[in-house]
Amino acid sequence: MIKRVFIAGHKGMVGSAIVRQLENQSNIELVLRDRSELDLTDQAAVSSFFLQERIDQVYLAAAKVGGILANNNYAAQFIYENLMIECNVINAAHMADVDDLLFLGSSCIYPKFAEQPMKEDALLTGKLEPTNEPYAIAKIAGIKLCESYNREYGRRYRSVMPTNLYGANDNFHKDNSHVIPAMMRRFHEAKTSGSSDVIVWGSGKPKREFLYVDDMAEASVFIANLDQATYETHTQPMLSHINVGTGKDCSIAELANTMAEVVGFRGDIIFDTSKPDGSPRKLLNVETLKSLGWTYNVDLKDGLARTYDWFLNHQDDLRG
Repeated sequence: MIKRVFIAGHKGMVGSAIVRQLENQSNIELVLRDRSELDLTDQAAVSSFFLQERIDQVYLAAAKVGGILANNNYAAQFIYENLMIECNVINAAHMADVDDLLFLGSSCIYPKFAEQPMKEDALLTGKLEPTNEPYAIAKIAGIKLCESYNREYGRRYRSVMPTNLYGANDNFHKDNSHVIPAMMRRFHEAKTSGSSDVIVWGSGKPKREFLYVDDMAEASVFIANLDQATYETHTQPMLSHINVGTGKDCSIAELANTMAEVVGFRGDIIFDTSKPDGSPRKLLNVETLKSLGWTYNVDLKDGLARTYDWFLNHQDDLRG
């Protein structure tokens, strides 16, 4: 039997990786719409789409995302657009009697000073990191939407919380990107221009965990297709999300040195301590996922090398 699978956000970094995971499976028909064809913030359009398309499973990877600067500058857009996307897609899926949905969140849902590594049950136990609070609140709402539809209607709406992701189709914008693509572009431009140094935001002391996006896609498909009894054994009705990461972190300074090696930059690295550091550490506890039988495959240096190869092959498309 052919399963019709809708990937919301299929042109983004995570969505496109999920497409790569599923596109060659003979029993799956992918249903894909870009923003010009379906505006996920338009409730009527999303409802009509689900009623017409007979979707069997949803991967909700669509989101408005960005780094510290973008989260600070566009706080209203981050909370509004993400809430609208989640509410529209999850409710429309329910109204069209879709039982299976996977919602992709973010590790920023956890409190700024949560005990490390962060377990799933740290959710809602403390204050969030101020620089991305609006985005985090929207993602928390997405988890609770899924749980609420499960409790009231018996749906199988699941949530995964990835650590910091990177890879092909990332956003390499010079101002609005996350740490790895922003750093990669900066080091590449310094190398090609012959600059003697690269400036990295913050002190370099905060520690971060990074997961290659194709590993994230593989984990997403794995969790989405777990049998219900297994999923319920490892989660709770009101604590149902699962962390996805490597269980390993590194300092931003260590990342910068690895990036310089991968890109081939030989100059100095200068840390601008006038810029914000964000949370001091963000490491996920991934024991739940390990107990289910999944672990990551691509280490950081290998993933950075793969990402840099992709970046070099797509520079003409990354002029922002």
